[in-house]
Amino acid sequence: MTDAATMAGLDPATLSDLLKVAGAPGFDRLHEQIRRTGGCAAPIRLSGGTKLIDPGTGTLLHSYDTSAEPGGVLRVACGNRRASRCPACAWTYAGDTYHLIRAGLVGDPAKGTPETIRDHPRVFATLTAPSFGPVHNRPGTRPCRCGTQHPEDAPELGTPLDPSTYDYAGAVLWNNHASDLWRYFTIYLRREIAARAGLTQKATRDQSRVSFGKVAEYQKRGAVHFHAVIRFDGPDGPDSPPPAWATLDLLTDSIQAAAARVTVTVPATPEHGFTNDWVLRWGEQIDVQPIGAFGNGEDLTEQAVASYVAKYATKAAETTGTVDHPVGNKEALILLGVPDHPRRLMEACMDLDRAYPDRRLRAWAHMLGFRGHFSTKSRSYSTTLGALTSGPRRLPRRPATGIPRPAQPR
Repeated sequence: MTDAATMAGLDPATLSDLLKVAGAPGFDRLHEQIRRTGGCAAPIRLSGGTKLIDPGTGTLLHSYDTSAEPGGVLRVACGNRRASRCPACAWTYAGDTYHLIRAGLVGDPAKGTPETIRDHPRVFATLTAPSFGPVHNRPGTRPCRCGTQHPEDAPELGTPLDPSTYDYAGAVLWNNHASDLWRYFTIYLRREIAARAGLTQKATRDQSRVSFGKVAEYQKRGAVHFHAVIRFDGPDGPDSPPPAWATLDLLTDSIQAAAARVTVTVPATPEHGFTNDWVLRWGEQIDVQPIGAFGNGEDLTEQAVASYVAKYATKAAETTGTVDHPVGNKEALILLGVPDHPRRLMEACMDLDRAYPDRRLRAWAHMLGFRGHFSTKSRSYSTTLGALTSGPRRLPRRPATGIPRPAQPR
């Protein structure tokens, strides 16, 4: 037993337990449950029973009880999108997101989007946060401000050059209101489109629609930014062609102008030591790139965009060094070994919580203040995740990895 355990890389007690499970009478059913959950790391264990009764005759048509299952429970997948919590379910979620985004780029009649949408103007836009203080970075071939040319995996990347002057409060308030900034951006975008088309807003709505699918990503500095597929449609959505005036250039210019207009003001709270209003804006670096048809040689293809969005739909603030669960107090951050920069951001959330209790900054400190949805889309962009998962669950789709990262501002 000891030699076998050593060869398997397990301690003898663990190997003994595995052999007992494999030799138990219900192992085949247990294996089937595990297979059906896709190898979920934290399956939900259901117990109880169901009965299907004919309402007309009262005849029992079917009954099921988990008491006959291994351990007396039925295991179902947790469905968590976070790769840090459940790699198997996150893999499935990434696959579903990939198909959702791709359907809105190339069309898929089975998913309710016609293939003609490939002819609609569409861009891949990146909206970032402003600067809250200089950080260590890799500015092309030049050295960082600190004088060092950092390697790609340098741990100091994204951390402030001078933590004492970094605006930690502004950074977490910006994250906390990022969803509001996006909401106002979508409102201003429609207004800017109408202005450039020389139409009223009502006439613009009567002639066109703007659809989008977006994902949130954390930069190394801990600031959220959004990547969005934005598409022009006709008045009936993806089933109708956009009007002649709805060009790629008009869409690009409107995105730039709308992002520049957005502000969200957080009022001062002198009683808590914050004497000035916070005026939150998008960062100046807004990247808008046209999306080319797959296979035509463009750098930013439909395949690359769908894979990129799917990849980041399963990640959250833990990529910056924080944790993927709520933390109650500052002392816990020390015990958890959270690195200095994300720890300071989490502490800023806790300090601001009393000043802005309705923003629930303490509850979302592990997300560095961000409390929005990571992946969203407009109603007419394409199918829904619910539609993708409502049928029989297949084995997890391939993860969208290994795709070159599209260029983006930093």
